[in-house]
Amino acid sequence: MGYHGCDKDVGESILAGGNFKQSENSWDWLGSGVYFWEANPERGLEFAHEQANRKNPSKKYDPFVIGAVIDLGYCFDLTTKTSVDYLEVAYSSYLSVVKKAAQPLPVNDSRGKHHLDCAVINHMHEIMRTDNAQPLDTVKGLFIEGEPVFESSRFMKKTHIQICVRNLECIKGVFRVNI
Repeated sequence: MGYHGCDKDVGESILAGGNFKQSENSWDWLGSGVYFWEANPERGLEFAHEQANRKNPSKKYDPFVIGAVIDLGYCFDLTTKTSVDYLEVAYSSYLSVVKKAAQPLPVNDSRGKHHLDCAVINHMHEIMRTDNAQPLDTVKGLFIEGEPVFESSRFMKKTHIQICVRNLECIKGVFRVNI
């Protein structure tokens, strides 16, 4: 189960049969796709509230969360050693491309903008496409965020698992969440 934080109008449209809009931001942690909070509707709604605070105050934004049944399909799971090792190879390849092009390396920043992470994951997808490898349906990662739950704790208040769905056919259904 995944939970998608969004504006209420967007959520209601999706619940009525509309389509998800894939995120193409240069800072998306797991690359391009539709983002879900795994098994965490409260964090999805919290994110929607955070988005409302970032949006232009002159535009209406009503925080909302919808649920989705997701089949991970061919998943790049960054909680596994195999995927982490492959990501390291993709980073080395990306670094070579950037150096050859004499371009600056994107940077992850402390405000939650993950330009480098996004660029490396999107580069990895491009490597796979070029090699005629099976495209990934989803990307899954664990993110340790927020303040410690208690003093000196390694458990953080906003830690979560996020799923980025690239193949929308992996979204098997959506449902209303009442929280």
